[in-house]
Amino acid sequence: MQGLMLALALPAVAGRARAAVPASGPALIMVDLAGCSFCAAWRREILPGYGAHPVGRALPLTIVPLDGPWPDGLVLDRAPRITPSFLILRDRIEVARLEGYPGPRHFWPALVQVMNGGGA
Repeated sequence: MQGLMLALALPAVAGRARAAVPASGPALIMVDLAGCSFCAAWRREILPGYGAHPVGRALPLTIVPLDGPWPDGLVLDRAPRITPSFLILRDRIEVARLEGYPGPRHFWPALVQVMNGGGA
């Protein structure tokens, strides 16, 4: 996957701390937007049990606002425009993406599907 250096695509926002993403291994970034009803639903329905789910344990979670600030050193396929978006990273490089929130019943299967290269 040809990526772009995120620092070139998305500006940092002054006065906000950058989110931390592991330097190596798998990770998940949830792209959030204030006022996004689907983001709020995900936070209410999935976030409380995220760390207890096997996929959640395998993918450390970082929530990043759409307008940043973004962690340094990420390589993404393209800048996110849809919220929520779930960016699956390996060693800070995007390997898969789930755009939108399909609801609590379908979230985990959809995430596993994109992790396995099935797209969403």
